[in-house]
Amino acid sequence: MPLIPCSLPRPRSTTRLDSLLSHKSTKTLENARAMSSYDYDYLVIGGGSGGIASAKRAASYGKKVAVIEKARLGGTCVNVGCVPKKVMWSAATVADTLKHDAHHYGFSGGVEAASTLDWPKLKAARDAYVLRLNGIYASGFTKAGVEDIRGEATFVDANTVEVKAEDGSIKTVTSDKILVATGGRPHIPAGDGVAENVISSDGFFDLEELPKVAVVVGAGYIAVELAGVLNSLGTEVHLVVRKAKALRDFDPMISDALDTEMIKAGVHIHRNTGGISKIEVGEDGKKQVTTVSGDTLYGADVVLMAPGRIPNVEYLNLDKAGVELSHKNHITVDEYSNTSADNIYALGDVCGKVVSMLLLLLLLLLWPFDLQIDRILTQSLFITSSLKQELTPMAIAAGRRLADRLFGPEKYKNAKVSYDLVPTVVFTHPTIGTIGLTEPKAVDKYGAESVKVYTSKFADSHYGIFQVDPENKPKTHMK
Repeated sequence: MPLIPCSLPRPRSTTRLDSLLSHKSTKTLENARAMSSYDYDYLVIGGGSGGIASAKRAASYGKKVAVIEKARLGGTCVNVGCVPKKVMWSAATVADTLKHDAHHYGFSGGVEAASTLDWPKLKAARDAYVLRLNGIYASGFTKAGVEDIRGEATFVDANTVEVKAEDGSIKTVTSDKILVATGGRPHIPAGDGVAENVISSDGFFDLEELPKVAVVVGAGYIAVELAGVLNSLGTEVHLVVRKAKALRDFDPMISDALDTEMIKAGVHIHRNTGGISKIEVGEDGKKQVTTVSGDTLYGADVVLMAPGRIPNVEYLNLDKAGVELSHKNHITVDEYSNTSADNIYALGDVCGKVVSMLLLLLLLLLWPFDLQIDRILTQSLFITSSLKQELTPMAIAAGRRLADRLFGPEKYKNAKVSYDLVPTVVFTHPTIGTIGLTEPKAVDKYGAESVKVYTSKFADSHYGIFQVDPENKPKTHMK
């Protein structure tokens, strides 16, 4: 029998199937809960963007709500993601403008000015901005009537959570409904000397000085964004990718164009490496990086690993609450943010991919008969693989829709977010914006004869007055 990916829960009984196909609790269950006494109506584990949005929306309906968070409020996006990354991208853009554009517009001293970056000053201003946002989230809880509980949460059962505070004290809280929105963290692959000699994308924001030479490992948007930032600010950057190029899941026009522009900008791309096998540190403190393919990179001040992220679930004891996980430890959810436990929900990075209810129903019905499930998955799962579950605006929207459905008026009884046609921006140099299917996926879905492709490539008017060969002007690519 073909294996169904673990993001699809295997049915255990007719009751389980009924539970999966329902996005509302039954009246019987609701009445039973109404007779019970809980500390909260809605408990959110995780104080990131999605969890905060859902908690505040639930509180707006008059529900008693609390958020449990063990670190700084705001989650990945605010603390070590979108917000500080955008600050660094902006700084890099200023440097690029000084180095490459200013003199074309009559300004002098551009290259020299770009080399005067005061990294500690930039870091201090960025960190202060993030700290201010942490405070804004905290005050937002007070205004919304959401209780802020500090500590690490662990399930005791489906309605009970134990919270361990930083001082070691433990308190137990109960809730009718619980949302898990604990996010994810950078994944550090195995390898000789790897874990102890690298920094993650989180660690990038702890750097006290601009490295002279950096090796960035990864082919996703985090890797290319940070590689671009460092390169523009003056670091010699080596981008190590496992296969032929970065951003392989994006449209080929995008990944190819970025590849060309990164090379023009001076990024050294090491291809088909298979990843990193070993990192050694010399007597001078410089790092020597050996790839799986046998290549060696010498003299790195920093090795930044950005091969992907993994969900924060280990400490939650989700099995005690009846919450199922995939083989990659993501929480299994449907398009309504339901988990396998009737009163527990999940959204954001901790979920991985969302399973379409229609696809789930089809697979569950066919499971006992082994009817070409592998073919169905091949043709259909690209629908879920392109979902933008990890994007902050989508987590916020999903959190609000969930609270609307659970606590709002009747008109929201079927509320959910749509993961189709989600615009995505990648803050590379140059920037990328995309929405919809890639050309290969469009062909797979509709057939080559049904797909028309229109493309355009041109130099932006910003470069119109540049006294350079037209072929050397940066190009905008459109499809």
